[in-house]
Amino acid sequence: MKRIFLLVIALLAVTFSQAQDITDAVRYSTSQLYGTARFKALSGAFGALGGDLSAMKINPAGSAIFNNSYSTVSLEYNSRNNDTRYGNRTTSSDDSDFNFSQAGAVLVFNSNDPENSWKKLTLGFNYSLTNNFKDDYVATGISSNSIDQYFLGYANGVPLDNLETVDGETIADLYRYLGENIGFGAQQAFLGYQAFVINPNSNDLDNTSYSSAIAPGNFDQQFALASTGLNGKFTFNAATTYKDFLYFGANLNAHFINYDKSTRYSEFNTNSNSEINEIVFRNNLSTTGDGFSFQLGTIAKVNDYVRLGVSYESPTWYNIQEESSQAIQSYSANTDEVVNVITNVVNVYPDYTLRTPGNLTGSLAVLFGSKGLISFDYTYKDYSKTKFTPSSDPEFNFQNELISSNLQATSSFKVGGEYRIEDWSLRGGYRYEQSPYKNESTIGNLDGYSAGLGYNFGNIKLDVAYDHASRIDNPQFYQVGLTNTSRIERDFSNVVLSVSFGI
Repeated sequence: MKRIFLLVIALLAVTFSQAQDITDAVRYSTSQLYGTARFKALSGAFGALGGDLSAMKINPAGSAIFNNSYSTVSLEYNSRNNDTRYGNRTTSSDDSDFNFSQAGAVLVFNSNDPENSWKKLTLGFNYSLTNNFKDDYVATGISSNSIDQYFLGYANGVPLDNLETVDGETIADLYRYLGENIGFGAQQAFLGYQAFVINPNSNDLDNTSYSSAIAPGNFDQQFALASTGLNGKFTFNAATTYKDFLYFGANLNAHFINYDKSTRYSEFNTNSNSEINEIVFRNNLSTTGDGFSFQLGTIAKVNDYVRLGVSYESPTWYNIQEESSQAIQSYSANTDEVVNVITNVVNVYPDYTLRTPGNLTGSLAVLFGSKGLISFDYTYKDYSKTKFTPSSDPEFNFQNELISSNLQATSSFKVGGEYRIEDWSLRGGYRYEQSPYKNESTIGNLDGYSAGLGYNFGNIKLDVAYDHASRIDNPQFYQVGLTNTSRIERDFSNVVLSVSFGI
């Protein structure tokens, strides 16, 4: 019978270390194209148009374009395809889901006083998704870089005394101590040491250097990621019209985050003199949060054919709560015995604040009477201004430096058009979004196109739209040591149905 050595850590550790990194900052700073079917069909180019519930999330002055009180509800079908290449192997994954992506209403109060220059007041409310975090992919291939480099990257410099229990101290006690007093890195060193993936170069408790128990060579690896969750916002809007020429608006936005991610990494080797020939390393992250932002905007009606718009969206200030858990299994070479299992480790992190970047949008729309229109939006957003706080935390300072040096200011372009034939509306659009990364590789640039159809029944309007976008990402497995990347060709397809009616 095989001998099985089992070590289990089971605890709820309230730690003062951080597991947050630049990928979290980018995730909560980006948004996808969600909104009404008309908004989606024009690829979101609504900054100077208004007259749509989703338009006011680009320019809050857009609600003042409405002539009558109005409401819209939207249901969206999302489909995602990932083709992941790692080494010489390619895997594919498909996923889909339904979401209520938008719901809102605007109330219009017109002035009957001909002497009053302020012709209209509108009050609006809109709920909209901003991001769908559902994702999964599997990267599998051969590499000469092992997971041992991840644990060595954290372990070197950590005294062995911090990784060894003393009389009366349990494994759970030590893990808790490391999290509260030293940090996330020491916990990773602890996992690698207790799983016999790394060994101290000396048994002296002052030892701070380590070496791998895994011999160099080739490694058959698999990295799998699965995530779910949503990011959305509730918008409270007020807008007004001055002399049927200028439109002014403001939004107060309440944001929410709900995100869960699981990763499973495994590697196998038959390298000569390797003490460990198989490792399975699991990580889970659960995130919730809420935030606040505001928007200001104006639209100028130059004449009956041309409108100009400009809007500003402030940074979003998020308060975020996170929990993480890890598990590692390692197996001895040649004997196929389980050497060590460490599992059920849960870290509850203190709340932290993330400030995502604001943006500035300039817009132009040309209207051809009742026949149709063309609209263009340009948005500038500087991702390098993203920031974790409190800034007194050294881990946050390190991540903020990475953000400043690796992220960039971006430009995005959206263009859309609509042509009307009696009660029918034909629509189309194109959008381009620049990568937030300076290398434009970790997350690639995004190209998307859209098309849609609408019919006006009178008091009720029915709209449908299709949107497709694609980009190529090259995410790292981990930030430290095992920084191998996979190439993911991502395709996003969406169909949205909206029902609008006067109220």
